[in-house]
Amino acid sequence: MPHAVARLRAARLARSSKPFLARGGFKQERCVGCRLLPSHCLCALRPTMSTRAGICLLMADIEPLKPSNTGWLVADVVADTFAFGWARTETDPALLALLSDPQWQPFVVFPGQYAAPERVVHAVPPPDASADGLVKRPLFILLDGTWAEGRKMFGRSPYLDALPVLSLAPERASRYQLRNSGRDDHLCTSEVAALCMGLAGEHHAAQMLGAYLDVFTHHYLCAKNQQPVAWEGSAHQGLRDVLSPPGHRSLGNRYSS
Repeated sequence: MPHAVARLRAARLARSSKPFLARGGFKQERCVGCRLLPSHCLCALRPTMSTRAGICLLMADIEPLKPSNTGWLVADVVADTFAFGWARTETDPALLALLSDPQWQPFVVFPGQYAAPERVVHAVPPPDASADGLVKRPLFILLDGTWAEGRKMFGRSPYLDALPVLSLAPERASRYQLRNSGRDDHLCTSEVAALCMGLAGEHHAAQMLGAYLDVFTHHYLCAKNQQPVAWEGSAHQGLRDVLSPPGHRSLGNRYSS
């Protein structure tokens, strides 16, 4: 069954009046499951994990269409990933229902300097029971787009204004190679999700996101440069190492064949 980002991409394509052409990307047919050339398909490696924490992707208009988008990778790995398109003038009722769902404690992930100090947190509080005895699960809201789009989404989404803002402090520069933001402290969506999962105590999921991003990057660049995949290289070995502990579910994983 297609995950949330795949469904959002399909809905966005259905509204398009002309085909979307990725800037600087390869123009050949792509796999519908991973957006790569069929010769470099990643689908057999897709790991899916059940986690207590969830991810909500609020995506700029054409972000789901970009083959280099890493929100797709988050939805591949984290079973409870939700995805919604952002628009200034209208809000998906399903997004509002998710934010008000009593099982979740939403956090808007954004630099604290852009929020009122009383809203900013730097850690995920330990599980705490609400008045009705329900222990809430952390839900990380990631604003998926360019930096300018992210600031617009943060400032022009009233339904986010009452939510705590989780301000991250990355300990290393981004390893993302498929787009250049111009700043080393700007992480890609998958890297941000990995940091959030780590703060929530989901360390295996955080490692999985990092290893899966490395493999996706390797496949993407090999396809773009017309090179074969290095199945025994460091990227694939890193994913094998993360896949070996118990507690995950692999869908048709190539390494087990």
